[in-house]
Amino acid sequence: MTRKRRLLPEERELWDQVARSADPLHPQKKRKQAEGATPSPAKAKPKENGESREPLSPFDVGESARRKTETLIPPETSSDRLRGQPVRMDSKAFTRLKRGKLSPEARIDLHGMTLDRAHGALNRFILQSQGRGLRLVLVITGKGAREDPYDPLPRPRGVLKRQVPMWLQQQPLAQAVLQTAPAHIRHGGDGALYVYLRRAR
Repeated sequence: MTRKRRLLPEERELWDQVARSADPLHPQKKRKQAEGATPSPAKAKPKENGESREPLSPFDVGESARRKTETLIPPETSSDRLRGQPVRMDSKAFTRLKRGKLSPEARIDLHGMTLDRAHGALNRFILQSQGRGLRLVLVITGKGAREDPYDPLPRPRGVLKRQVPMWLQQQPLAQAVLQTAPAHIRHGGDGALYVYLRRAR
């Protein structure tokens, strides 16, 4: 048979603190017990540096975790950047262009070319088209493999689709190009670009 050991004063004090912070299972019984006994006053246990310990502020479990319903916005693709460009041509003509109502007067297919060959062919095509007085031309880049905006490594996915819009904004083509936009589905969709040219001077 085990003998019951009496609690030391510091153990008794610790037990009283724990008992006061707990929620009772049967509040009525606790109330009756509290009426008969007077609890000893709580003493704040000092820290090693002499300061009293502050009570924890109330919190909910998991409140600092990221909400599952939080919307994550993916990085822009090449098509998104083109659609976000300011409109420099006539707005009515641009609306008709986006709806595929304007027919390109000439086209070039760069699909399958190397970067060097495609760059030279694009330069010749755009400058010759402007010299002939053409206004709307179609540049077919091909869709390439689907772009992965989260891919940490640079991979050759849709290289022409990414490069051609940049070439059109650089010299010698920048002075000839007024507007670029993704083509309508009837003219190739995301695999092609409308290029609206300035009038030759």
